[in-house]
Amino acid sequence: MRIAIVAGSHRREAESARVAKYIEQDLQNLGVSDTYLLSLSANPLPLWDEDVWSGDEKWKMLWGPIAKQLKSSDALVVVAPEWSGMVPPGLKNFFLLCGADVLAHKPGLIVTVSAGLGGSYPVNELRTSSYKNTRLCYIPDHVIVRNVGQVLRGEQPADEHDDAIRNRITYSLRVLLEYTKALKLVRDSGVVDLKTFPYGM
Repeated sequence: MRIAIVAGSHRREAESARVAKYIEQDLQNLGVSDTYLLSLSANPLPLWDEDVWSGDEKWKMLWGPIAKQLKSSDALVVVAPEWSGMVPPGLKNFFLLCGADVLAHKPGLIVTVSAGLGGSYPVNELRTSSYKNTRLCYIPDHVIVRNVGQVLRGEQPADEHDDAIRNRITYSLRVLLEYTKALKLVRDSGVVDLKTFPYGM
Protein backbone atom coordinates (compact mmCIF):
# COMPACT_ATOMS: atom_id res chain seq x y z
CA MET A 1 0.00 0.00 0.00
CA ARG A 2 1.35 3.41 -0.98
CA ILE A 3 -0.05 6.72 0.25
CA ALA A 4 0.70 10.05 -1.44
CA ILE A 5 0.54 13.35 0.43
CA VAL A 6 0.41 16.77 -1.20
CA ALA A 7 1.27 19.82 0.90
CA GLY A 8 -0.71 22.51 -0.88
CA SER A 9 0.89 25.73 0.29
CA HIS A 10 3.39 27.45 -1.97
CA ARG A 11 4.87 29.58 0.81
CA ARG A 12 8.57 28.85 1.33
CA GLU A 13 8.16 28.30 5.09
CA ALA A 14 4.82 26.52 4.99
CA GLU A 15 2.98 25.22 8.05
CA SER A 16 1.11 22.90 5.67
CA ALA A 17 4.41 21.23 4.77
CA ARG A 18 5.09 20.70 8.49
CA VAL A 19 1.63 19.19 8.98
CA ALA A 20 2.17 16.97 5.91
CA LYS A 21 5.42 15.67 7.41
CA TYR A 22 3.61 14.95 10.68
CA ILE A 23 0.98 12.99 8.73
CA GLU A 24 3.66 11.07 6.85
CA GLN A 25 5.23 10.06 10.18
CA ASP A 26 1.82 9.07 11.59
CA LEU A 27 1.20 6.87 8.54
CA GLN A 28 4.54 5.18 9.11
CA ASN A 29 3.58 4.63 12.76
CA LEU A 30 0.42 2.93 11.45
CA GLY A 31 2.52 0.53 9.38
CA VAL A 32 2.54 2.29 6.00
CA SER A 33 6.17 2.13 4.97
CA ASP A 34 5.68 3.44 1.44
CA THR A 35 4.75 7.13 1.24
CA TYR A 36 5.27 9.91 -1.29
CA LEU A 37 5.26 13.53 -0.15
CA LEU A 38 4.91 16.33 -2.70
CA SER A 39 5.32 19.83 -1.31
CA LEU A 40 4.21 22.79 -3.41
CA SER A 41 6.39 25.13 -1.33
CA ALA A 42 8.11 27.75 -3.51
CA ASN A 43 5.55 26.97 -6.25
CA PRO A 44 7.40 24.28 -8.24
CA LEU A 45 4.70 23.77 -10.89
CA PRO A 46 3.99 26.36 -13.59
CA LEU A 47 0.40 27.22 -14.42
CA TRP A 48 -1.44 24.65 -16.49
CA ASP A 49 -1.53 25.25 -20.23
CA GLU A 50 -2.85 23.22 -23.16
CA ASP A 51 0.63 21.85 -23.95
CA VAL A 52 -0.05 19.35 -21.15
CA TRP A 53 -2.44 17.61 -23.57
CA SER A 54 0.04 17.48 -26.45
CA GLY A 55 2.80 15.79 -24.46
CA ASP A 56 5.08 18.82 -24.56
CA GLU A 57 8.66 18.05 -23.45
CA LYS A 58 8.53 20.70 -20.70
CA TRP A 59 5.54 19.02 -19.10
CA LYS A 60 6.99 15.54 -19.54
CA MET A 61 10.01 16.64 -17.52
CA LEU A 62 8.11 18.64 -14.88
CA TRP A 63 4.91 16.68 -14.40
CA GLY A 64 5.87 13.21 -15.68
CA PRO A 65 7.82 12.10 -12.57
CA ILE A 66 5.13 13.46 -10.23
CA ALA A 67 2.32 11.78 -12.19
CA LYS A 68 4.24 8.50 -12.06
CA GLN A 69 4.51 8.72 -8.27
CA LEU A 70 0.79 9.53 -7.94
CA LYS A 71 -0.26 6.74 -10.31
CA SER A 72 1.63 4.21 -8.21
CA SER A 73 -0.10 5.44 -5.03
CA ASP A 74 -3.30 3.95 -3.65
CA ALA A 75 -4.66 7.03 -1.84
CA LEU A 76 -4.05 10.75 -1.45
CA VAL A 77 -3.92 13.04 1.59
CA VAL A 78 -4.47 16.68 0.60
CA VAL A 79 -3.10 19.23 3.09
CA ALA A 80 -4.54 22.64 2.22
CA PRO A 81 -4.08 25.94 4.02
CA GLU A 82 -6.90 28.45 4.05
CA TRP A 83 -5.90 31.63 2.20
CA SER A 84 -8.61 34.29 2.43
CA GLY A 85 -11.18 31.52 2.75
CA MET A 86 -9.84 29.69 -0.31
CA VAL A 87 -7.55 26.88 -1.42
CA PRO A 88 -4.20 28.24 -2.69
CA PRO A 89 -3.98 28.65 -6.47
CA GLY A 90 -0.98 26.31 -6.67
CA LEU A 91 -3.08 23.48 -5.24
CA LYS A 92 -5.92 24.15 -7.69
CA ASN A 93 -3.30 24.10 -10.45
CA PHE A 94 -2.09 20.71 -9.16
CA PHE A 95 -5.58 19.27 -9.62
CA LEU A 96 -5.82 20.70 -13.14
CA LEU A 97 -2.70 18.71 -14.02
CA CYS A 98 -4.08 15.45 -12.57
CA GLY A 99 -5.88 13.51 -15.26
CA ALA A 100 -8.26 10.72 -14.34
CA ASP A 101 -5.56 8.13 -14.97
CA VAL A 102 -3.63 9.56 -12.00
CA LEU A 103 -6.17 9.66 -9.14
CA ALA A 104 -9.35 7.98 -10.38
CA HIS A 105 -11.25 5.89 -7.84
CA LYS A 106 -8.64 6.38 -5.14
CA PRO A 107 -9.68 7.62 -1.70
CA GLY A 108 -8.69 11.09 -0.58
CA LEU A 109 -8.47 12.63 2.87
CA ILE A 110 -8.76 16.41 3.23
CA VAL A 111 -6.67 18.07 5.94
CA THR A 112 -6.98 21.85 6.12
CA VAL A 113 -4.75 24.24 8.02
CA SER A 114 -5.55 27.58 9.65
CA ALA A 115 -3.40 29.97 11.67
CA GLY A 116 -6.56 30.87 13.62
CA LEU A 117 -10.00 29.33 14.02
CA GLY A 118 -10.84 29.01 10.30
CA GLY A 119 -10.14 26.14 7.94
CA SER A 120 -13.63 25.01 6.92
CA TYR A 121 -13.91 26.80 3.57
CA PRO A 122 -11.15 24.79 1.81
CA VAL A 123 -12.93 21.57 2.82
CA ASN A 124 -16.02 22.72 0.96
CA GLU A 125 -14.03 23.99 -2.02
CA LEU A 126 -12.08 20.77 -2.45
CA ARG A 127 -15.19 18.61 -2.14
CA THR A 128 -16.97 20.82 -4.69
CA SER A 129 -14.41 21.35 -7.40
CA SER A 130 -11.37 19.06 -7.31
CA TYR A 131 -12.94 15.65 -7.93
CA LYS A 132 -14.86 16.05 -11.21
CA ASN A 133 -12.26 15.01 -13.76
CA THR A 134 -9.72 13.55 -11.35
CA ARG A 135 -12.39 11.09 -10.06
CA LEU A 136 -10.73 11.28 -6.64
CA CYS A 137 -13.10 9.90 -3.98
CA TYR A 138 -12.95 11.98 -0.81
CA ILE A 139 -13.83 9.99 2.28
CA PRO A 140 -16.55 11.44 4.56
CA ASP A 141 -14.07 12.30 7.32
CA HIS A 142 -11.79 15.33 7.14
CA VAL A 143 -9.47 17.15 9.54
CA ILE A 144 -9.19 20.88 10.29
CA VAL A 145 -5.96 21.87 12.04
CA ARG A 146 -6.76 25.16 13.75
CA ASN A 147 -4.17 27.36 15.50
CA VAL A 148 -1.60 25.38 13.56
CA GLY A 149 1.37 27.21 15.03
CA GLN A 150 0.59 25.77 18.46
CA VAL A 151 0.05 22.10 17.59
CA LEU A 152 1.82 19.04 16.19
CA ARG A 153 5.21 20.11 17.52
CA GLY A 154 7.42 17.60 19.32
CA GLU A 155 6.57 14.07 20.31
CA GLN A 156 4.20 14.92 23.17
CA PRO A 157 1.01 17.01 22.87
CA ALA A 158 1.31 20.53 24.28
CA ASP A 159 -2.27 20.58 25.61
CA GLU A 160 -5.72 19.01 25.26
CA HIS A 161 -6.35 20.67 21.88
CA ASP A 162 -3.06 19.34 20.51
CA ASP A 163 -3.85 15.87 21.85
CA ALA A 164 -7.33 15.96 20.31
CA ILE A 165 -6.09 16.94 16.85
CA ARG A 166 -3.41 14.25 16.95
CA ASN A 167 -6.04 11.64 17.81
CA ARG A 168 -8.34 12.93 15.05
CA ILE A 169 -5.54 12.70 12.48
CA THR A 170 -4.70 9.13 13.48
CA TYR A 171 -8.37 8.11 13.42
CA SER A 172 -8.94 9.69 9.99
CA LEU A 173 -5.83 8.03 8.57
CA ARG A 174 -7.06 4.66 9.83
CA VAL A 175 -10.37 5.25 8.07
CA LEU A 176 -8.51 6.27 4.91
CA LEU A 177 -6.50 3.04 4.97
CA GLU A 178 -9.69 0.96 5.07
CA TYR A 179 -11.13 2.92 2.13
CA THR A 180 -7.84 2.30 0.34
CA LYS A 181 -8.37 -1.45 0.58
CA ALA A 182 -12.00 -1.18 -0.50
CA LEU A 183 -11.49 1.09 -3.50
CA LYS A 184 -8.71 -1.10 -4.87
CA LEU A 185 -11.46 -3.65 -5.49
CA VAL A 186 -13.33 -1.05 -7.57
CA ARG A 187 -10.24 -0.18 -9.63
CA ASP A 188 -9.50 -3.88 -10.19
CA SER A 189 -13.11 -4.77 -11.07
CA GLY A 190 -12.87 -4.03 -14.80
CA VAL A 191 -15.93 -1.76 -14.60
CA VAL A 192 -13.99 1.52 -14.69
CA ASP A 193 -13.72 2.79 -18.29
CA LEU A 194 -11.73 6.01 -18.44
CA LYS A 195 -11.17 5.67 -22.18
CA THR A 196 -14.86 5.99 -23.03
CA PHE A 197 -15.68 8.30 -20.12
CA PRO A 198 -12.54 10.36 -19.42
CA TYR A 199 -14.40 13.33 -17.91
CA GLY A 200 -16.92 13.68 -15.12
CA MET A 201 -20.27 15.40 -15.53
